Amino acid sequence: MNKRLVILGGGESGVGSAVLGLKQGYEVFLSDMGTIKPEYAAQLQRYGVPYEQGGHTPALILNAHEVVKSPGIPDTAPLVQQLVAAGTPILSEIEFAGRYTSAKMVCITGSNGKTTTTSLLYYMLQQAGFNVGLGGNIGKSFALQVATENFDYYVLELSSFQLDNMYTFKADVAILLNITPDHLDRYDYKLESYARSKLRIAQNMDANGTFIYCADDELSTKYLAEANVQAQVVPFSMNKTCDTRHAICENVSRTSHIEHRTSNNGAFLNDNKLTSMYHNDTFEMLAGELSLKGKHNLYNSMAATIAGQALRIRKETIRQSLSSFKSIEHRLEPVLKVGGMLFVNDSKATNINSTWYALESMTTPTVWIVGGKDKGNDYSELSELVRLKVKAIVCLGVDNSKIHAAFGSIVDTIVDTQSAEAAVKAAYSLGEKGDTVLLSPACASFDLFQSYEDRGKQFKEAVKKL
Repeated sequence: MNKRLVILGGGESGVGSAVLGLKQGYEVFLSDMGTIKPEYAAQLQRYGVPYEQGGHTPALILNAHEVVKSPGIPDTAPLVQQLVAAGTPILSEIEFAGRYTSAKMVCITGSNGKTTTTSLLYYMLQQAGFNVGLGGNIGKSFALQVATENFDYYVLELSSFQLDNMYTFKADVAILLNITPDHLDRYDYKLESYARSKLRIAQNMDANGTFIYCADDELSTKYLAEANVQAQVVPFSMNKTCDTRHAICENVSRTSHIEHRTSNNGAFLNDNKLTSMYHNDTFEMLAGELSLKGKHNLYNSMAATIAGQALRIRKETIRQSLSSFKSIEHRLEPVLKVGGMLFVNDSKATNINSTWYALESMTTPTVWIVGGKDKGNDYSELSELVRLKVKAIVCLGVDNSKIHAAFGSIVDTIVDTQSAEAAVKAAYSLGEKGDTVLLSPACASFDLFQSYEDRGKQFKEAVKKL
């Protein structure tokens, strides 16, 4: 009798896992507590996958040999608790799909910058002529690609939720961009639990692998020192430099296994040049030539450069990729200039840290559109940047009281709106030629919008109507 595979969640990852399960000979059943989008339901029907929506039938789920769980379903869900109590293995899509491919895995995680760095690396590998797929928390389902494509490499964006249910999956190149408090409600409000989840990206790596991290990020450095990472550890930094004798992280950690594996390798900023040293190979490029602007994107470009070197991509291809890559949608995305004002869509900035980097990158007086579903934000971290950069604030949310309390004494003008169109009109009236209107909400979107993508698209449509 075939093993029974149950998929919980009928979104991108769930449907892909179901298709792969069928291809691998499992008896597959998919269950979704909510409504499955028509395009996903059509895909399930096309492949003949039995499924239910609008609720779970325990009798059809608790008899599973294995369960692939959508990353959006918390471990505290009653059905998940029942499966755990029964000893049923619960996997992520990434863990499940990783069993059935021998492709090389290039994996990226971090609280901020994942999508940009993943997209940049995917672009770089494409430019180098690699047979490469893009998946994880971006693009098409990794499992569906394993079922229907034949790639030699995958570039995967991995959230902490996807990492939580990975056990045997192994990355060949892994990047940890940063760790800042986010999604703590899924981790009993314990930062250490969230941080350790991020470092699961390095589990199962061996000495042939390359683990890349930011030496300027205190939490990454702290928890890396506690982890038993067996891969070669390569840091990047804007605050420290290295030469052929000393690793960047020489004064970051005294943990012997980190020191041993970092000598001679690392990326840093030197005379406004991005310099990356990897196995006696040195890459240099003026920071001003990078297509992605801002401090946060310099970090992203450093990480991608080291990964490119680890994958033996030619220097000229790395350089060309770094200079020609276009910013991803909803991440510091220039929309239009209207009345001499530049409108920028940074809807993907759903936490304080992302917005900090967005504000830090502003070089003109800024009208800042902020707000949404607050995740316990500490706005004081933005106070100095707001004082220096922001001339007016437009709140876009149902409850904006915390924003008023945080910035009312810093910014003279703060207005409230509850639609993208109203926010754009208000920002336009408050700005003048030469200003930037920045949508960087620092909050989730679910009070007024379906998703950050929906928020960003409505913002762009409203700008085009001005």
